[in-house]
Amino acid sequence: MDTQTLSARTEFAAAINQICSERGIAPETVLNAINSALVASFKKDYPEQALKFEEEELIVSADVDSDNGQFKLFVGKEDAKKKDLKEITPPGFGRIAAQAAKQVILQTIREAERDSVLADYQEHIGEVMTGMVQRMDGRNVVIDLGRGQAVMPPDEQVRTEYYRLNSRLSVYLKEIAETVKGKQIIVSRSDDRLLAGLFEREVPEVSSGAVLIKAIAREAGSRSKVAVESTQAGVDPVGSCVGQKGVRVQAVINELNNEKIDIIQYSEEKDKFIKSALAPAEGLNISFDKRSGETTVTVPSDQLSLAIGRGGQNVKLAAKLTGTKIRIISDQASPESAIVATGTEEYEIDQLSLDTKARNILVESGLTHIEDLTEDKLDTVKGIGPKTLEKIKVQLASYKS
Repeated sequence: MDTQTLSARTEFAAAINQICSERGIAPETVLNAINSALVASFKKDYPEQALKFEEEELIVSADVDSDNGQFKLFVGKEDAKKKDLKEITPPGFGRIAAQAAKQVILQTIREAERDSVLADYQEHIGEVMTGMVQRMDGRNVVIDLGRGQAVMPPDEQVRTEYYRLNSRLSVYLKEIAETVKGKQIIVSRSDDRLLAGLFEREVPEVSSGAVLIKAIAREAGSRSKVAVESTQAGVDPVGSCVGQKGVRVQAVINELNNEKIDIIQYSEEKDKFIKSALAPAEGLNISFDKRSGETTVTVPSDQLSLAIGRGGQNVKLAAKLTGTKIRIISDQASPESAIVATGTEEYEIDQLSLDTKARNILVESGLTHIEDLTEDKLDTVKGIGPKTLEKIKVQLASYKS
């Protein structure tokens, strides 16, 4: 055996032992991967022999000694015992083996480190973390969380926000999802739970459980309503979240790029809760229709615009916060002129006159904004037939005209 080959094998064994001990990788994992790489290298560098063995229905296998790095190649029948295998290690194969092993070890290191990072962040799902915008990957924002990278897809972004490179921001660690690029850490800026996590971080009473966040209604980047209640006597839930001179809620607002936040006292009394949710409107008269499940709120004419809000935002958020279908009507108007809002999630595509099934399929496919409805994306949506697709395109053309 030449000196170079011996040196290569010595380095080879040392590398395996070092990697296994430092990275916490099972030796079997590395050795099995190296065995496969050696067989692949043999077939690549000795194609005629490999083809001959294949024609004879013989299987090429490799064996690496984890103690000294010695390796051998064998050939034999698929179910042959080790003693019946024939050694076929070619002369000078050591350098090829060392190179193959190096590549396998590097790949194993990368995979082991990635698995370790994912396992670490798996334990932090549901938490708010601070990261830095690293780069854009198509429409995705890649966030550096420290040990690992996370991805913020378009539907988890806030449409009014611009994500500058190297800017720091708080994100909600939503899940570890299987994607076309493998497992990825998914974070969000639009999730309601980001808002809850920020209050937990800024308000000691929330983190201790003295104040509970009962419900959140949010139009990310614009305005949110948060319902809170106290679990301890003498603790003011709204005051605790606002903080002295508004310092606590302002810290949350700053993290959300000046998103407006209304903090509301939760109540089990439905009418009282709805009145609070419709603030700043005052002088409201509430009636319930048990049969339809609808709540009618009669509002003084001078309070109507406050109750409804710009673009219906206030009543929509109130309906979502309370889980109630709210019907707003002025005390000087006819019932037919009522404004109705439900507690269901609304999207920009709701401005199109789509049937419920088509609308839901688009939402489930992540196509919630008008600009998402490109021809390429629509053609890939499963569950929508040619006729429905044509109707969507007609509605889209009508909307843009």
